[in-house]
Amino acid sequence: MSDAKQLTAAQRADLRTVAAMIVPESDEYKVPGADDAAIQADMLATLGRDTALVAQALDHLARLAGKPLAELDEAKRDAVAQEFRKLGGAAAATLVRVVLQCYYRDDRVLRSLGLELRAPFPKGHVLPDGDWSLLDPVKARGGTLRRAPQG
Repeated sequence: MSDAKQLTAAQRADLRTVAAMIVPESDEYKVPGADDAAIQADMLATLGRDTALVAQALDHLARLAGKPLAELDEAKRDAVAQEFRKLGGAAAATLVRVVLQCYYRDDRVLRSLGLELRAPFPKGHVLPDGDWSLLDPVKARGGTLRRAPQG
């Protein structure tokens, strides 16, 4: 089952609401909020082992709110969020990490920070195919033998 299907529709709506609270859209910097559809799709597709803690955090928020967080007005959502920060524990930390990691790997956000949309290495230095000379120091060390762990 995909991670997105493990969250209910209400939890997905609350995830979008929480994401917008953590990182709102900025016209000044021309970046989307964390509730952007592409960023949300990335979150849902990559939850993986964090799905249970994220669902736990979203359920905790809904319990504190008395109904899905997405249904509250902004002032009530902020009050619930303040309470959640105090009581959320590991689930709250995981929820925030998931939102931020997906937000800061979005191409639009990277561009706004002046970062290149590729790995920092080799910084324009193209290695010819089949040139394995970078491994020469490793090969020169010789093999290392180790005992396999006894299990």
